Amino acid sequence: MARTVETTPFADQRPGTSGLRKKVPVFQQPNYVENFVQSLFDSLEGFAGKTLVVGGDGRYYNREVIQTVIAMAAANGFGRAIIGKGGILSTPAASHIIRKYKAFGGIVLSASHNPGGPHEDFGIKYNIGNGGPAPEKITEAVFARSKVISRYMIADIAPVDIDTIGTTEAAGMAVEIIDPVADYAELMKSLFDFEAIGKMFASGFRMAFDAMHAVTGPYAKEILERRLGAPVGTARNFVPLPDFGGHHPDPNLVHAKALYDEMMGPDAPDFGAASDGDGDRNLIIGRGIFVTPSDSLAMLAANAHLAPGYRSGLKGIARSMPTSGAADLVAKKLGIGMYETPTGWKFFGNLLDAGMATICGEESAGTGSDHVREKDGLWAVLLWLNILAVRSQSVKEIAAEHWASFGRNYYSRHDYEAVASDAANALVDELRGKLSSLPGKVVRGLKITKADDFAYHDPVDGSVSEHQGIRILFEGGSRVVLRLSGTGTSGATLRLYVERYEPDPARHDLDTQAALSDLIAAADEIAGIRRHTGRESPSVIT
Repeated sequence: MARTVETTPFADQRPGTSGLRKKVPVFQQPNYVENFVQSLFDSLEGFAGKTLVVGGDGRYYNREVIQTVIAMAAANGFGRAIIGKGGILSTPAASHIIRKYKAFGGIVLSASHNPGGPHEDFGIKYNIGNGGPAPEKITEAVFARSKVISRYMIADIAPVDIDTIGTTEAAGMAVEIIDPVADYAELMKSLFDFEAIGKMFASGFRMAFDAMHAVTGPYAKEILERRLGAPVGTARNFVPLPDFGGHHPDPNLVHAKALYDEMMGPDAPDFGAASDGDGDRNLIIGRGIFVTPSDSLAMLAANAHLAPGYRSGLKGIARSMPTSGAADLVAKKLGIGMYETPTGWKFFGNLLDAGMATICGEESAGTGSDHVREKDGLWAVLLWLNILAVRSQSVKEIAAEHWASFGRNYYSRHDYEAVASDAANALVDELRGKLSSLPGKVVRGLKITKADDFAYHDPVDGSVSEHQGIRILFEGGSRVVLRLSGTGTSGATLRLYVERYEPDPARHDLDTQAALSDLIAAADEIAGIRRHTGRESPSVIT
């Protein structure tokens, strides 16, 4: 039985680049989840009788919100809900399920790489029928509706058993609980040479995959160990936990330090990898070498033809603006299109749907292809395994050969987390105000050739996205980029990206931070990072 409940608006329900993210206690306020979900449904048209995919990364409050979404979807007229068993669906798997079963859309419950727990982060994101994140026209419509909403619709139903595979009914809507891994695993099998990878494992190849007690644990256990024959124990921390075991599920060198230390040790496995809270990011480490996400994108693109799903070649490569230009050099050699977009996977969706790009990536450890419309952590790991199996070389050897062919883009990202929002905005506003005066100036011996606030003109739909990050370019191809991130829930995260191109193979073994030291100092002098933030050093360096 559906009923209408009166409500009053909340002022803070504007979705960011990855949906609405807040602390759990915010979502636990009476009517908070209901208001946002109803604002979403009110902003969509034509879903009566259609299918809605629902799942999340297993973080705290995931199961409760799934029950709310089921009751509201039924009351609002959806015909079917497809839900991962236990409420589990990785973000790339959710994208695949939407596409495979031709669903109207999907609700993904996750705050990605952010911590989970009773006082940590939660998120609700909507993906459209192509499997990708909702475009800005939808998220802005949701926000506009949330400011005036006066009622929501919900069905009075008993909690649905989401732990048993099968189909039940809820207020006239079919509720189908599915194996969250099976469809995704079959997709991976269609893209990669499982036989070659299996033979590599059978020959003694050793791998360590840290699932960080997050969503990719069940996927890694099934694909790596059961289907590819990797030894039991290859997938570590593979049980998803509501608080991710008390850890931060972000696969970087700070939060996956134990894996990094092992891979740099005397008895390191051949290959190390990790994924994040919702399974869309990846960390790649070879024995004795960390591969930056920017370099990983370039190396995957250069070698993708070794995997069955990409033997016909790439249509193009896309990267976010802050990502290094390493992939640009690959695209140039392959004679294919190269697209520089703002940060946010939704900007890749148009290029993928239009057949203009095959592989996309972001420096924030997100890489993927046209197989889904989200970045995909395990996909990147499997493509690396396919490349290693075919080339019979180590990660370090493949990287050295790549840099010898294309040159090396020394690259690093410095994150200043939880900066007071007024201080972060003051820094950006001050820097924007002097961009026109920077070209021609010399800072720390580096001559500035160009300074701008990046704007993206979408080649598919003609839309324009402005103020996407401040770029300062120097003679010789070096650059620094500054932008505020929209993925946190407290204060602002200031990101500084630093890049130097080095064509000389004799200089490809430098320490990255040392190679970038003059650019880092110049960035602080130009932008006044320490002066504005009061920080002597970044929170995280990757």
